[in-house]
Amino acid sequence: MTQKIILVEHHDEPRDDLASTFLPKLGFTLECCQPFAGQSLPDVKEDTAGIVITGGAANVDQMDQYPYLRDEAQWIEQCLGKDIPTLGLCLGSQLLAHVLGAPVEPHDDGAQEFGLYEIKATDADSQFVPENFFAVQFHSRGFQIPAAAELLAAGDIFPNQAFRYGDNVLGTQFHPECTLDILRRWQALDVAPWQAPGVQAREEQDRLAATHLDNAKHWFEQLLGEFFTKQ
Repeated sequence: MTQKIILVEHHDEPRDDLASTFLPKLGFTLECCQPFAGQSLPDVKEDTAGIVITGGAANVDQMDQYPYLRDEAQWIEQCLGKDIPTLGLCLGSQLLAHVLGAPVEPHDDGAQEFGLYEIKATDADSQFVPENFFAVQFHSRGFQIPAAAELLAAGDIFPNQAFRYGDNVLGTQFHPECTLDILRRWQALDVAPWQAPGVQAREEQDRLAATHLDNAKHWFEQLLGEFFTKQ
């Protein structure tokens, strides 16, 4: 039986992110779901090997405006009870933190992260990310670390960048799935927050992308293999 990964999406965009392109190379089929478009979240069955919850422009503190996020949070809570490997990326990580009881809030100074920022492992022994690791960020909220979860990586503007809860729940505030094509699309958005504090100029983003995107790609593909094939 071919095992599937449920991919929860928050935008109708090309599926050219590294999770969508690399997981099939590991032998998984993808079951994509778009709750923002009214699609019902699927049941987790015996052939479900894992869940990936992607990023998006909506925020956890806007559930009244985006009620599908509330439904999604309830679904995530049910899935976590089944101990399925679950990976959250940016908004996905914030939803995981919210379901696990941790606050998700804007920066005190109104800062945002948009660009490529250095991420540092918080434990030199486990080395969640290597030294001199930069990854794409695009967010205005950050999560606190849930009780009983482990902080894995930190940053300068939003200090909490990755956490693990038990063996099967992992969230990253940053976007390791992001490719250069995706970054270019984000840079072209009308809502790109170029004037917000903390945001990098496009020239700086381009310089860092040329230096670090390949390294982030290699790291993320290795993580996907280890996280979803460990069973």
